[in-house]
Amino acid sequence: MSLSRRSLLIIGVSASAAAACSQTLHPSSDLAVYKSPTCGCCGAWVEHMTAAGFQAQITEVSDPGTVRGAEGVPASVASCHTAVIGGYVLEGHVPAEDVRRLLAERPDALGLAVPAMPLGSPGMETPDGQREPYETLLILKGGGTRVFARHG
Repeated sequence: MSLSRRSLLIIGVSASAAAACSQTLHPSSDLAVYKSPTCGCCGAWVEHMTAAGFQAQITEVSDPGTVRGAEGVPASVASCHTAVIGGYVLEGHVPAEDVRRLLAERPDALGLAVPAMPLGSPGMETPDGQREPYETLLILKGGGTRVFARHG
């Protein structure tokens, strides 16, 4: 069976289009975490993230503030650890579902922060189940913030 150039071109274009349509973007699950070697709540947050399917690479640093500053995180949203994923920075006890949403929506922003280590946030759970309402903030590139999600 002999195929014309036109038939070969149509088959080639169709195959290319099918391949392009079948490819989906998978947000990165690689999480680089910078934390103090003595902070237990940071380790608990990493456990929360790995349980949610993220792959954490932990780097212990004597002063997490240097990483925070290098990543451009404003001091007003500082917390106990800083992480980087998919081109975004995460400051503090950000819930995994907020990270997934960030990676899916890809806003033009620096990243997310949960300042002040609120009780009940991932890694800050208490034995008696005490919870404080808190907000996850979207860190804008100019240094400002806006509410990204509310919890509790």
